[in-house]
Amino acid sequence: MAARHFLTLLDLTPDELNYLIARAITIKSNLKAQGPSYTPLPNRTLAMIFEKSSTRTRVSFETAMAHFGGHALFLSPRDTQLGRGEPIGDTARVLSEMVDAVMIRTFSHAGLEAFAAASDVPVINALTDDYHPCQLLADVMTWTELRGSVKGRTAVWVGDGNNMCQSWINAARQFDFNLRICCPKGYEPNAEIMAAAGDRVTLTHDPQEAVKDVDLITTDVWASMGQEEEQAKREADFAGLQVTEAMLDQAKEDVLFLHCLPAHRGEEISETLLDDPRAVVWQEAGNRLHAQKALIEFLLLGKVS
Repeated sequence: MAARHFLTLLDLTPDELNYLIARAITIKSNLKAQGPSYTPLPNRTLAMIFEKSSTRTRVSFETAMAHFGGHALFLSPRDTQLGRGEPIGDTARVLSEMVDAVMIRTFSHAGLEAFAAASDVPVINALTDDYHPCQLLADVMTWTELRGSVKGRTAVWVGDGNNMCQSWINAARQFDFNLRICCPKGYEPNAEIMAAAGDRVTLTHDPQEAVKDVDLITTDVWASMGQEEEQAKREADFAGLQVTEAMLDQAKEDVLFLHCLPAHRGEEISETLLDDPRAVVWQEAGNRLHAQKALIEFLLLGKVS
């Protein structure tokens, strides 16, 4: 049977995604009660290819494999022949002969797709310039833990129409919630991705209108990796879109705030926002571990009863 990949949230069905959220919550509960005693992947290996650095991604995937009794192998551009020009497909075929799954954090989504097309083992997108689906598993898990089913609820994305925003759009499709996107003109997400979501997604440039009576507010840095030279221009273009406690006050009383981190206090969020009890970013960050455990287990073993 062909390997299942996880390149975007659309690679799994809504039922499979809801299973992953429930399974992640169970895995987290069992870990807290019993410690890392569940080891379904002894002697299995996950290759982790990093062309972009990360704290949360590396630690969560490496810890997940250690808890599961397996091994995670860290590979930077200096550690593979990809850095010396080996064709992507050749590297994928070689690794398929040696490891059980591959996690890739890279720039080009097309390059990730080319790798997956040549791979005989599951490939996981740990971030590309277009999507960050693993983060959305943790985000929806956090929202579900704290507020129950997200179906029919309303979230708002405030900021750049970047890879995180586009993953939130896919999440709205797959988990059946409503998403408002508030971004400056010229920073909208991909029009085709938005169109595919239909009326679940709406676009506005007015933050006060966007956050009114929503269940959840989320954002990201204004300049992502590779955009540092645009920092000054983006700060000017995004003026007025900083998420603050006052902005949260315009939402529902039990609103939650999420941020994929790292956060730039004083830029996309106020200096003190992460100290607000409505901000649940530390729980969200920790849930990367549990959500990715559920994903790895599913891709390698299928559903576990």
